[in-house]
Amino acid sequence: MNDLIKVNYDNDRPTVLARELHEFLEVKTAYKDWFPRMREYGFLEGTDFCSFLSESTGGRPAQDAQLTIEMAKEICMLQRNEKGKQARQYFIQLEKDWNSPEKVMARALKIADKKIMLLQDENAQQKQIIAELNPKASYYDVVLQTKDAISTSQIAKDYGKSAMWLNDLLHTLSVQFKQGGVWLLYDKYADKGYTRSKTHTYSGDDGMQHSKLHTYWTQKGRLFIYELLKSHGILPLVEQKN
Repeated sequence: MNDLIKVNYDNDRPTVLARELHEFLEVKTAYKDWFPRMREYGFLEGTDFCSFLSESTGGRPAQDAQLTIEMAKEICMLQRNEKGKQARQYFIQLEKDWNSPEKVMARALKIADKKIMLLQDENAQQKQIIAELNPKASYYDVVLQTKDAISTSQIAKDYGKSAMWLNDLLHTLSVQFKQGGVWLLYDKYADKGYTRSKTHTYSGDDGMQHSKLHTYWTQKGRLFIYELLKSHGILPLVEQKN
């Protein structure tokens, strides 16, 4: 019975495809006529169902919809046949399982784990920013004091390489680590004044404004990378030519 009708658990609640339900119920009316008629029973777009175009398999994309289990149960009752009764019992059992204490607790723990990961990413980024604002004073801080900071990509060009190459190399050399999609310095280097963090805003696919942290290297950091790579036999292009 678990495989009676495929259930989608990608959202915050289980849903089923309208076309698959239509097929299981063996409705004689064509789907394009049947579903609009079902909608007339007071079901709301965005609340009870979400319409979408299914992927094309050679022809035109077809209209389909994700239905809440509550809506699917009501549609089954409207069919007044054995298939409708069978599907409705299936959905009732599915809801009982979904709302069981074990499943509710499992979902709560999953949400909590996700929030913890987000907090860890934020804390690591804030830690780097604090370290950058309070670098240890040294002679080089005076000599190399500048407002200019450059990207990893710009430094990588000095070696005829890509930013990905340099980021991976610095990770291998235990200089930085990646967390939350952002490269951050290990504690050993975080307070040396090697980097400047800048926050960039962008529009997401959801239409909302989002922000992301980007790490830039100071001139002091650039010289640090130069000395580090040089100690491993890696020279910038200008010195390779000489």
